[in-house]
Amino acid sequence: MHHLTEIALYLGAALVAVPLFRRLGFGAVLGYLAAGMLLGPSGLSLIDEVESVMQVAEIGIVFLLFVIGLELKPARLQVMRHAIFINGAAQMLLSAVPLAFVVAWVFDLAPIPAALVGFALALSSTAFVLQTLAEKRQLSTYHGRGAFGILLFQDLAVIPALAILPLLGQDPAQADTLSLGVQALLAAAAMAALVLGGRYLLRPVLRAIALWGNEESFTVMALLLVIGSALLMESAGLSMGLGAFIAGVLLADSEYRHELEGNINPFKGVLLGLFFISVGMSANFAVWRHDAGLIVSGALSLLLIKGLTLWMGSRLLGVDRVNARQLALILAQGGEFAFVLLYAAVAQKVLPAALVELLIAIVILSMMLTPALFALSDWLGRTARILHSKEPYDLIETSDPPVIIAGFGRMGQVIARVLQMRGIAFTALEKDAAHVALVRRWGNKIYYGESTNLETLRAAGAGRAKLLVVTMDDAEKAARTIELAQRHFPHLQIYARARDRHHALHLMALGVTGVIRETWLSSLELAGELLQALGDDEETAHYTTRVFRQADEALLTRQMAHRHDLDKMIQSSHELREELAELFENDPRVSLLPKRKTPTKAAAKSA
Repeated sequence: MHHLTEIALYLGAALVAVPLFRRLGFGAVLGYLAAGMLLGPSGLSLIDEVESVMQVAEIGIVFLLFVIGLELKPARLQVMRHAIFINGAAQMLLSAVPLAFVVAWVFDLAPIPAALVGFALALSSTAFVLQTLAEKRQLSTYHGRGAFGILLFQDLAVIPALAILPLLGQDPAQADTLSLGVQALLAAAAMAALVLGGRYLLRPVLRAIALWGNEESFTVMALLLVIGSALLMESAGLSMGLGAFIAGVLLADSEYRHELEGNINPFKGVLLGLFFISVGMSANFAVWRHDAGLIVSGALSLLLIKGLTLWMGSRLLGVDRVNARQLALILAQGGEFAFVLLYAAVAQKVLPAALVELLIAIVILSMMLTPALFALSDWLGRTARILHSKEPYDLIETSDPPVIIAGFGRMGQVIARVLQMRGIAFTALEKDAAHVALVRRWGNKIYYGESTNLETLRAAGAGRAKLLVVTMDDAEKAARTIELAQRHFPHLQIYARARDRHHALHLMALGVTGVIRETWLSSLELAGELLQALGDDEETAHYTTRVFRQADEALLTRQMAHRHDLDKMIQSSHELREELAELFENDPRVSLLPKRKTPTKAAAKSA
């Protein structure tokens, strides 16, 4: 089959299955799996080359690990250290140990393969759970934050597991001590090269590309960074995902973090979808028919063991009963990294392929039952009326600032200083790399990023922020940013800087919440100072500028009706000028002032 035909089949199947499964409440992951089952050899047999597809699709996992690394800012880890490293480690250990014993007993496995399977089955679905929690607006609840911490630890735990997996496939009796030592040295050298290069070379290179390249150049650099770090680790006999993860961690605190995430996310999403499709394609329906009882009992046993151990662990760590039950229910399923580890174990000859096919079926079935468990969790939450945690987790909000500032020029910096004074967190995006470098030297929190990129806005937290302040110089890009935010993040209140009157009318037509003309207020302030210099007292000067401001803003609203008719706009401006002149001429507060000499109409005409 032609490769383009295969690509069309992948895209078509995903386009139908994913929205359908999300509509039914099963989530995108199960939609991809179902699409793969339909296309694969056990389904309609439209595509047979499952292994070649999976080799390409595994790059999606590499991209996912890079993005996870980007999320691991030291400040965030510091705030969530207890939820991640204590709760996560405890829950992982409590689940993996009994699962390993059960697997060893049922399938007669040796200790090391059984431990690997127990570890893989103890992993929950990060993509499934976090997506569902976000859709239900439960990430800020106690069980939502607890689930995030546990899932983050599990994602971190996958990294060393993938790194040591190649060693598990070697026969100790036949292993050459010298070759093992050389391999260890190569691995250490590769790690050192990646860390040192990421620390001292990556930022200057990214800065140079931002200054001299275009948007496509930065996208190419992001892809090269992920794939290059992955290949470096693979050449040293380590996991590709490990290299991408380390590269992400090294850039987690950089000003290019959001731009990199925004460039990588579309590729990550497509390739992750392809990975899940390839997993579905590899599903052997003969195994499902022949071992249906074992698969069903295995999935139920997995949910029961993980649910009980998650509940016990939560209670031992001081979580209340209702939240402990909710955590147990939403994290009881198997996860996508189980697919990665189990298939890697087959490739390294640690586990037999037949057993992995059976285990994959068990994990898929457990994921299919998760929506029902989420519904039960929601019912428990509503019954107990638990909306927010009583624990002191307020600091976590610093990772999701309520304000995004798009454009960090003069106006953006003033706004940022006021927000900082009030202790209000914000994320600033600026496309000028040289300006970003300069502003960061002053200690400002600013990221290099293009706000007209949907993924960059999403990575900056637009889905959770409250306000978007658009202060960039480029009027066209400002309009594109506003339209993008309104289409994809309709909850955001948008405030924007206008260059002049026409730009302000355009922004008002877009439905911007607040439009501020960049020189408007400063010009009014200067006009008030001039009036005082010419003899007005302070009160009268302020009254004059206030009346003018109210009248002009009312005029701006009226001019919206004919903003494309220049003649009518000019006419309305003349009318307002005459109205204001007459008003001030008859206003007693102004008429008490000494009259200043003004040219007569005749003199004005002669001039």
